[in-house]
Amino acid sequence: MSSISYKHFTLGVEEEYMVMHPQTLELQSHEQKIVHEAYKIIKDKVKAEMHQAVVEVGTDICQNIDEAYRDVSTLRGTIAQIAGDLGFAMGAAGTHPFSHWESQLITDHVRYNQIVNELQEAARSNLIFGLHVHVGMEDRKMAIHIANSARYFLPHVYALSTNSPFWEGRHTGYKSFRTKVFDKFPRTGIPDYFESIEAYDNYVNLLIKTNCIDNAKKIWWDLRVHPFFNTVEFRICDCPMTVNETIAIAALFQAICAKLYKLRSQNMNFIMYHRSLITENKWRAGRYGIDGSLIDFGKESEVNTRILIYELLDFVDDVVDHLGCRHAINYVHKMLEQGTGADRQLKVYQDTGDLKHVAKYINQQFLVA
Repeated sequence: MSSISYKHFTLGVEEEYMVMHPQTLELQSHEQKIVHEAYKIIKDKVKAEMHQAVVEVGTDICQNIDEAYRDVSTLRGTIAQIAGDLGFAMGAAGTHPFSHWESQLITDHVRYNQIVNELQEAARSNLIFGLHVHVGMEDRKMAIHIANSARYFLPHVYALSTNSPFWEGRHTGYKSFRTKVFDKFPRTGIPDYFESIEAYDNYVNLLIKTNCIDNAKKIWWDLRVHPFFNTVEFRICDCPMTVNETIAIAALFQAICAKLYKLRSQNMNFIMYHRSLITENKWRAGRYGIDGSLIDFGKESEVNTRILIYELLDFVDDVVDHLGCRHAINYVHKMLEQGTGADRQLKVYQDTGDLKHVAKYINQQFLVA
């Protein structure tokens, strides 16, 4: 058993941040000034997004969770410093509490112009902020196997990440409204099962051949075998409010991959469930966060989401020390205690009745470790 190597489960973390006016806390176009200035320091770890009020950052390839923690902390600190110097405020959440997408500018870039031209209002209204976690794979064959199995756990981790209860000044009733906004895009949601990497590549090639997409990056599923890197990319989560939440979620995705790899190495497989069933759990996670229940398909019954998250922690427990990420995974307990970003946003709103206070809270939490 100890002969299994977990070295190739590297990590890459991408976060999308909101740029706000320091007084009104409305989303604000930074006219790519933050990106230009940040590029001088962190090079291509920063990039513009489709909307001008968004800044995207990405870590280096990290060998372990501690490297990822340092990188994410540094990126947030660097961006916050530059934004502050330029007269902007930053924040991390799945949606902005009250800004309207109609008043936000689109970045003038050939790729974004093309997407807006094709998807029209679905693209223009897609003013959301996500977290993407890449986990390194030994090869693409193993990547599709792990992606197939890991789909089952997407709703569990998504529930922990919920951080978008408000949309355009309204309390949506969802803990994560971000995915409801993104659902308007084609090729989103939980992916299908693919019996082999060849079957997946055939699917992608068919879409390219028939002009559905020009490349595989326009497959926006909650989880995908990355078209260009040897990674499985987890895309379901709202952008978490704090560094520790981001790192705990990244560690959990890494541990899920490592555990599924370990099972495969021992000639065991995790049960495959239909996309339609996993989608039921995704809906529940988005609506209720960690305070609802998910379906345990094995038992064919509803189970408290928190209990299922504890079961997930038990499931991955035998690989976390090999990965060196126990301290990061342990933070999940804190998240279950203090509530998700959505829970904390709702608490501020309940206490103040003012969404501006919610936006201020999001800004204040940006550099909380």
